[in-house]
Amino acid sequence: MHSKEIRKQFLDFFKGKGHTIVPSSSVVPYEDPTLLFTNAGMNQFKDVFLEIGSREYKRAADTQKCIRAGGKHNDLEEVGIDGYHHTFFEMLGNWSFGDYYKKEAIGWAWELLTKVWKLPKDKLWATVYKSDDEAFELWKTETDIDHSHILRFGEKDNFWEMGETGPCGPCSEVHVDLTENGCKPEDVNAGLEDVIEIWNLVFIQYNRDEKGVLHPLPNKHVDTGMGFERIVRVLNNAKSNYDTDIFQTIISDISKITGKEYKGENISPFNAIADHIRALTFAICDGAMPSNEGRGYVLRRILRRASRLARKINYTEPLLFRLVDSVVNNFRDIFPELTEKQEFIKNVIKSEEESFNLTLDRGLEHFYEVYDTIKNNKEKIFPGEDAFKLYDTYGFPLDLTQVIVREHGFEVDLKKFDEEMTKQKERARAARKDDIVMASTKVFELDEKIKKQNPEYNPYELKKEGVKTRLLKLDKIANSDIEVLILKDNPFYSEAGGQVSDTGKLLFDDGYELDVIDSQNNYYVYAKNIDRKAIFHKDVTAKVDYKRRRAIQRNHSATHLLHEALRQVLGSHVKQMGSLVTNDYLRFDFPHFKKLEAEQIIAIEDLVNGKIQEALQVQTLADISIEEANRIPNVKKFFGEKYGSKVRVVTMDEKFSIEFCGGTHVDNTSDIGLFKIIKEESISSGVRRIFAKTGEGILELLEENVGKIELIISDLPEKIAKNFLIATNEIRSGIREADFKDISFIKLMLQHQENMIKSLNEVREKYIEEKKQLEKKMLKQNLGKIFEKMDEMINNSPVHNGHRIAAFKFDIGSTDEFKEIGDKLREKILDGIGLIASVINGKINLVCSVSDNLIKEKNMSAGKLISTVAKELGGGGGGRPQLATAGGKDIEKIDSVLEKFVNDIKTTL
Repeated sequence: MHSKEIRKQFLDFFKGKGHTIVPSSSVVPYEDPTLLFTNAGMNQFKDVFLEIGSREYKRAADTQKCIRAGGKHNDLEEVGIDGYHHTFFEMLGNWSFGDYYKKEAIGWAWELLTKVWKLPKDKLWATVYKSDDEAFELWKTETDIDHSHILRFGEKDNFWEMGETGPCGPCSEVHVDLTENGCKPEDVNAGLEDVIEIWNLVFIQYNRDEKGVLHPLPNKHVDTGMGFERIVRVLNNAKSNYDTDIFQTIISDISKITGKEYKGENISPFNAIADHIRALTFAICDGAMPSNEGRGYVLRRILRRASRLARKINYTEPLLFRLVDSVVNNFRDIFPELTEKQEFIKNVIKSEEESFNLTLDRGLEHFYEVYDTIKNNKEKIFPGEDAFKLYDTYGFPLDLTQVIVREHGFEVDLKKFDEEMTKQKERARAARKDDIVMASTKVFELDEKIKKQNPEYNPYELKKEGVKTRLLKLDKIANSDIEVLILKDNPFYSEAGGQVSDTGKLLFDDGYELDVIDSQNNYYVYAKNIDRKAIFHKDVTAKVDYKRRRAIQRNHSATHLLHEALRQVLGSHVKQMGSLVTNDYLRFDFPHFKKLEAEQIIAIEDLVNGKIQEALQVQTLADISIEEANRIPNVKKFFGEKYGSKVRVVTMDEKFSIEFCGGTHVDNTSDIGLFKIIKEESISSGVRRIFAKTGEGILELLEENVGKIELIISDLPEKIAKNFLIATNEIRSGIREADFKDISFIKLMLQHQENMIKSLNEVREKYIEEKKQLEKKMLKQNLGKIFEKMDEMINNSPVHNGHRIAAFKFDIGSTDEFKEIGDKLREKILDGIGLIASVINGKINLVCSVSDNLIKEKNMSAGKLISTVAKELGGGGGGRPQLATAGGKDIEKIDSVLEKFVNDIKTTL
């Protein structure tokens, strides 16, 4: 039976039992920061089980996309070796939220398995929790299972809990016997590959408190999960999950692309690659990206393992991206989002594969150098220092090194690796200077006394004149001149959501002032060198740096517009992966597989500036419930962010930009001024970063451009530079008079400057090239005279035993000229030794040549000879036996050293 038919039969069965068929949630659990990936069907209903959320339906069924890669659920290195562990899998499930319970769950499970799918009843076993007599009896009364096939187990196998506290309850599992001769009771839950669990029915009926005591829940729930890949294997009587159509289409494509057969030693790598490409395809589709941390690191490990396994079957080209089409074709009907992201997924994986192949090639070269050494020494431990070098220099994660090392029969010296890692961290700490470490809430808590005074945090109403307030508490940070304060009313924005904190002043009525340098965690502001006697029991005005805050607001609102513009120009795969909003610039990180083209950058800028020129009112919904906010159409929220029960939603055109955001913004998009992207770069594989400026920041950019223009002009001769300098002065005058909100004028000035810089660079390049050609011509003319003089001095040098010994001082005007005389010296002295010393810019330059016959017959070397001479002149150098160069500094010794050199050579010859 085809897998698609099996999935459909499951969903149709429960639809017929009054269940709502719900779509799978994302495999990236944006609503649950406790999980890297969705790893069970119940994840999307966790709020219901915790009784902090609800649904419009009481019964639900679905097929859920899940990933388990590492930890207690799955050892990545085992995937592909056995026939039933996977990184990505589908979980078929049905749920009851305070509706039906054990009787229906058990009865329907049996009905589907034996009447719809017609599994042999004598091959099925049911397990229940050891004290769950109710479930034990229901298996007897609601099904016709062999009573001897109903078994009791303890908490390890048959009790489910969400965590150390919270909802929990007994579970009942269905196991299938795939052995030829029938299994025994002790084979169930024994980890046998042919006696496997296929369905888990969880009965959530208790709440465990902090003391471990179980309390009955007022509403009892059912949560079931069936591994899709396993049931497809069972219904098709396949040897393993990999022998079903779910995987065989991918495996067939691996064989076609690589030209390798699916047999023998290739079976395990083929299986793992087929598994891993599914995990990568679904995870990237849902917004995860390979990186060096969190879920991105898990993806990178999966991809790198698959790439290495491709090499095990002797295929070294990027393979995985070619298999994406196979995965999409398999699943497009049930998960249509794959089709929309298909090309993006391929590009991300291809980029990552190509990058890793380079890393692998470089790292393996070093690995085998070390491997050969320890093998020859008959050692069994791979040095921790080299494992660290692979990590630090070649980008090999420790776990990858461990896998490769174990494949060769060794173990890594982890203690030494950890020592090297500690040293590196200490070096990094020592290198960091002038870091200001602000206090966290651990400096002091909001104690009851402070809480009773109701400190307020309101950075959203910016008042130029400041806010009247008073000091509630002050505490000093250890080993620092920084102190942290709590104000009754705090108008300073605390760093959050990528937006930097406000700065400003605390103005006391008696004239005493404090500079506020930071604000954190809503209630804490920071200042330095405080006179404690001068601040207590006095009225104070908290004044935010108005100009700085307005610049931050412009950049933050522009960030929202940029986000949507990127999605419209590049595609819906774009998501915020990080941002920084300062008064000087904004920075935005997003997933994309290649450098942005100039046309794309222009299109993005035009979209943003278009919305700015529309003068859209910026609307903020403050303190609305997370449930209400989630119902707003097209609202954007960001994974990695933890949202409370109340959120703020900022809208700039409900058809363009609606985002969860706790930051500060302009009142109208026209307040932003011109938006300009100043830089676009890659920060890691598949992740791009944009820097941009707005408003008054653009005026600063114009000033910077004037500086660039003046710098280019300084390289030009005065007669060319004169006209450009006049134009530069006119531009500077225009900047002083410009209004940053006049987008058309500012845009025109920027374009004029960019054109001017381009033209000037062309003029400068032409001038430099002409100057270079003239210098070459002059050098050629000078060299002619130099070579004539050299010939004369060489011809006048002594000959000893038939060998020329030419050692003399020679006046040369430049190092360029000196570089040319070495080859000439060797060309001229075909039998003998030459040594020339020239003083250029107060330093001695030396060149020495030795003819081939003296190298062969007398074992003489120019490198060794010149090294000795250079040391006598207070310098150093060396080179090849035929020709070598060196330097020195003791100019007054040149004559005596050259004379000694000639005498020493005569003695040798």
